[in-house]
Amino acid sequence: MRSDTPAENVDHTAEAARLERTAGLYPEDAEALLLRAAAHLELAGDRPAATTLYDRLIATGDSLEHPHLIRARKAANLWEYDHEAEARAIIEGIRVAAPRDPLPWVIVAEALESHDELEAAQDTFTQAAYLLLPPEGEPPYSTRPLLFGRHRVRRMLGLPHDDWDALADTLNTAPVPLDELHDPKRVWSLGSSNPAELQAEISRLHAELGTYREALSRPFPVAVLHWPAPELAELVADYPTLTEEYPSYEDHLATIETSLRELSASGTPNLGIVTGTVPSYEAFAASEGTSPADPTLLPQYATTLAARGRAVPWPPERGEACWCGSGAAYGECHGAQPA
Repeated sequence: MRSDTPAENVDHTAEAARLERTAGLYPEDAEALLLRAAAHLELAGDRPAATTLYDRLIATGDSLEHPHLIRARKAANLWEYDHEAEARAIIEGIRVAAPRDPLPWVIVAEALESHDELEAAQDTFTQAAYLLLPPEGEPPYSTRPLLFGRHRVRRMLGLPHDDWDALADTLNTAPVPLDELHDPKRVWSLGSSNPAELQAEISRLHAELGTYREALSRPFPVAVLHWPAPELAELVADYPTLTEEYPSYEDHLATIETSLRELSASGTPNLGIVTGTVPSYEAFAASEGTSPADPTLLPQYATTLAARGRAVPWPPERGEACWCGSGAAYGECHGAQPA
């Protein structure tokens, strides 16, 4: 799916079939591709077919990179079409396994929440928070949905703020404060007979929905292509016409950082970097029936790598290594460059 395609205009069944075909061409990326295909099947309303894909992935066993994520997605999907007992069993298994990835926790807690199991959802979010949040300092970005989800459920339960709720408030960058966003009374106002109250709530929901739709319409990152030094040297040696695109390795790295900063400043979310290799690029060019020397093929190659789950989020989190591969921390490497 193109990154600029509105989510409501997608033929989810056709997109799922395309992703399954792509998984056959790139078996090394089958897990990421089939997960996306299953998500499209869920959106198409074909939940049994989505479960079949989850089972297909689970059957591959130890080769899975994210087994708990797949099981969590399967549990949430099962509960939506009256397989509650099986879903609960999977959720309990995930809680016992205590994965170190925040996403399975978020999925199973939100599944409980969506079926009015608010206390169980709060317990699940809290268990994950104890396991994954550092005792002090700013938590990793990937754990923020745990804090936000826990805040939401506790607000619905009418519980007082604790330290983690306060932390969620400080991390929230949305224009709507979390207490307002998670206020149960906002839901009640939708049933008000007062036209002014109803219109005000509809306006707020429209503003929030715009953010959600933007995220939904961008299923994979807007990715910039990075060539490691040996790969870039081989690329321009084999295809000299690309020298204009890549005059030097240093220019290539600087251009990546500048481009991503400009995209970020323009408000583009979900940015990433994909790393190319010459054999992979040549295979992609052959699949497109064109020459690797064509510079217009480069952004298409980057988009395809991102769709295959190969993108690394940009910017790196605080203290993480720079994306360029230098081994230095990002803040001391390309992240230290003037904006």
